[in-house]
Amino acid sequence: MYEIVNKICLNPTVTRMDILAPLVAKKAEPGQFIILRVDDEGERIPLTVADYDRDAGTVTIIFQIVGATTEALNRKEKGDFIADFVGPLGKKTHTDGLKKVAVVGGGVGCAIAYPVAKKLHEIGCEVHSIIGFRNKDLVILEEEFKNASTLLKVMTDDGSHGEKGLVTDALEALIKDGNQYDEVIVIGPLIMMKFVSLLTKKYDIKTVVSMNPIMIDGTGMCGGCRVTVGGKMKFACIDGPEFDGHEVDFDDAMERASMYKDFERRAHDAECNLFKGVQNNG
Repeated sequence: MYEIVNKICLNPTVTRMDILAPLVAKKAEPGQFIILRVDDEGERIPLTVADYDRDAGTVTIIFQIVGATTEALNRKEKGDFIADFVGPLGKKTHTDGLKKVAVVGGGVGCAIAYPVAKKLHEIGCEVHSIIGFRNKDLVILEEEFKNASTLLKVMTDDGSHGEKGLVTDALEALIKDGNQYDEVIVIGPLIMMKFVSLLTKKYDIKTVVSMNPIMIDGTGMCGGCRVTVGGKMKFACIDGPEFDGHEVDFDDAMERASMYKDFERRAHDAECNLFKGVQNNG
């Protein structure tokens, strides 16, 4: 069992938790993920390591409430326990030799982008961070990115916070201003990563994306997390989760991801209705 030592609601649909898991915290690196189960009968879900504290033995996860499992996880409070917390899994983000990098995060994907920006900043890299959201109410981790970045651009679709526009607008403006990046690291919705990759391909800038498809075992045996990269099948859990953004077949990934949307919504609604029933009978 793993104790929840802290819980913060970042916005109405996104929650941060610090989990006491010393062995995971000892080895965790930016870009890697864990697989957890809320209880002994729950499903396994992957969540990216959003941060870690080796001294305290804690690992931070940030999740969006979209299905039954994240709904059940969100009902846990500080001091409660979850059944399983396995990791770190996947390959860590490559940071060696990078001198100037643009880190681009979209929505809850900023939770994955932040530890990457933080690690790059700690090793002396010049970090230009661009984070994008639909509106000001959904903004997360702004202060954290500010502390981990040489330059920070906050974008909102409606202009209610930061600058109005898309992350691609901000990135292209920085490129046109003469910034020469060793690499662009982009993490967020598939459609956002696709268009950032199309933009950077035009400017011939190496681009890394983080893929987060459905996973079950996290060891490459189930095949659920397969993605097409450079015309070849890869498994996000063992070959990734990071891949060359110019080689990822985003259209295939988006088609596969859409297959589970209705199921997630039905499972989420069923979990909510079950919880309401328990409350009413309690």
